[in-house]
Amino acid sequence: MSSRAFSSWRPLKAAIAGLAAASLVLSAGLPAFAQEDRVSLLRDTEIEEILHAEADPLIAAAGLTPKDVTILLVGDKSLNAFATQGQVLGFNAGLILETENPNQLKGVMAHEVGHLAGAHPLRSGDMQNAGLRPMLLTMGLGVLALLAGAPDAGAMLIGNSGYFGTLGMLGYSREQEGRADQAAVGFLEKTGQSSKGLVEFFDKFRYQEVFQEARRFPYFRSHPLSSDRIEMLRTRVEQQPHYNVVDTPAEIEAHEVMKAKIVAFTQPQVALIKYAETDKSYPARYARAIAYYRLKDVNRAVGMVDTLLTEQPENAYLWELKGQMLFEFARAKEAEYPQRQSVKFKPDAPLLRINLGQTLINLDDPAKRDEGIEMLKRSLIHEDIPDAWRLLAQAYDAKGEEGLARLSTAEYYYSLGGMNEARGFAMRARDLLDKNSVGWRRATDIVLTANPSREDLQDLAKEGAIARP
Repeated sequence: MSSRAFSSWRPLKAAIAGLAAASLVLSAGLPAFAQEDRVSLLRDTEIEEILHAEADPLIAAAGLTPKDVTILLVGDKSLNAFATQGQVLGFNAGLILETENPNQLKGVMAHEVGHLAGAHPLRSGDMQNAGLRPMLLTMGLGVLALLAGAPDAGAMLIGNSGYFGTLGMLGYSREQEGRADQAAVGFLEKTGQSSKGLVEFFDKFRYQEVFQEARRFPYFRSHPLSSDRIEMLRTRVEQQPHYNVVDTPAEIEAHEVMKAKIVAFTQPQVALIKYAETDKSYPARYARAIAYYRLKDVNRAVGMVDTLLTEQPENAYLWELKGQMLFEFARAKEAEYPQRQSVKFKPDAPLLRINLGQTLINLDDPAKRDEGIEMLKRSLIHEDIPDAWRLLAQAYDAKGEEGLARLSTAEYYYSLGGMNEARGFAMRARDLLDKNSVGWRRATDIVLTANPSREDLQDLAKEGAIARP
């Protein structure tokens, strides 16, 4: 997570944009937990894979399509989770760290899926009374742009909307909470899993019931908890056929890896205490390697990752971490091989391709720069990630292909929702590109869909690009 590298782990400033900006941007910045005055969204391919593995069966059991549901990892140490319009589930890092096992997290996930399937975000009386319905609808359209995290884009898109403050005001009725509980039990049972974890998690925070509103965790302000509710849920859960089903060893290790990465990236000093040298488990050694890297002891960190790679030579995320560390410490030539390995073992992970593409375009080798351009283009097949466009602009500038550089910059701003900037760069690109090229036609499309002025339309009409307005 630095201003010089794009890793599969990255903190992102919250931003809101319209539907046209429903895309992802990679950003730089400080660890989320170190920024007490802001909330970030985090991207980590490995953690996202674990979250989807836990949530997707539950989403499918609810009759929803997993690929249509966006899961956000919020870089906030407070205990919270949410479901909102646009089929979006969000989980605070703090909530994940509070779960003791995968089944507890799955219980919370199933509960939030229950809210999503029941369309509770749009039925909340508290939300409507506070006049928040229009804002939630807008966020539903643009919520993927929450992942837009470039510093300039954050200022451009977020304005004064207070997205996360709004989520804190979104409350569910006790009736909706009960329905979500019952739905969660059904989803877990349908997937052959126990609902015990949900009861355990609620039981763990039963004391929140007696706190005044302001002293409760955000999750229990928006999801009112009561002893009666817990006991009603427990009674049903204990009657389920899969009540005694337990997490598999692989699920437990994946859960511990996820928690270890969150702590190590965001609180490296804490990680070195929590995961002491005497702990020889894989998650602990992984956490220590990340922590030493975050504390700038890169040689020690690389050595620890190399040891882990001797045990798991096909682990894409270990290769990715090694490449990330080397690139960030100005060792781009050394970073190339591990990043190639990460892509080899996870060819469909666009963030890993962007890491490799960025390294290749920064090497003093025209052939590798061209390969880097193709790598960045391939990443865009899987996800429209704005910073892939920004890196393409950088690479085309280095090649002296100014038209494609301006077009890539137009694409970057277009994906962020910066229509004025997109239109301006697209107009410049049209002046530099061959009129019979695909790029020129794409630049014209951007101009036409980026709120063109009457003068813009007149200019296009004069050259025959469109019919006269």
